[in-house]
Amino acid sequence: MKAVITGDIINSRSHPTELWLEALQETLNTVGQEPKAWEIYRGDSFQIMLDPDQSILKALQIKATIKQFENLDVRLGVGIGEIDYQSDKITSSNGSAFFRSGESFEALKKQNFLITSGNKHFDDSINTMLSLAMFAANRWTPTVSKVVKLALERPGLKQQELASLLQKSQSNISEALKRGAFDEILAMNAYFVSEIKTI
Repeated sequence: MKAVITGDIINSRSHPTELWLEALQETLNTVGQEPKAWEIYRGDSFQIMLDPDQSILKALQIKATIKQFENLDVRLGVGIGEIDYQSDKITSSNGSAFFRSGESFEALKKQNFLITSGNKHFDDSINTMLSLAMFAANRWTPTVSKVVKLALERPGLKQQELASLLQKSQSNISEALKRGAFDEILAMNAYFVSEIKTI
């Protein structure tokens, strides 16, 4: 079983492409090699394949990466399922994980992050939680996004260490993580990781 994330950048033309593209590529590189594990296409769309239990935090890491830039955001559709055919290019691969990722992405309207696994009860539960998480994440400022991004990238670091890396005070880091609903997001992800094993 794999997860496929299909996404695109909201308001991508409001900034020079090289500003956000390099940051996005750096984050996508953490899941594996381009173009087998991830690919950017049509200028501002992308697709990634990874293990299901990593999908929510990786999607939020991408969101934090993009929201470091004023007025930019992402739409993310996650599909969980099988990979029937794996090509050298992710955009040529096939299977239920890809179909469901496309379904999630096409269903994005008011909510900009959805998961489809083929299990309706699980999907309803996790998407309700995601809608609450997005209530906070959609309001991340560039400053909060920078802190959340680093905290997701370096999960073992204490607040004091994050503060040192970002040259901020620990109270600034604590406040940013609180405003970003970071603890609540980690709690939601813990539920997701435990439940995904049962479907």
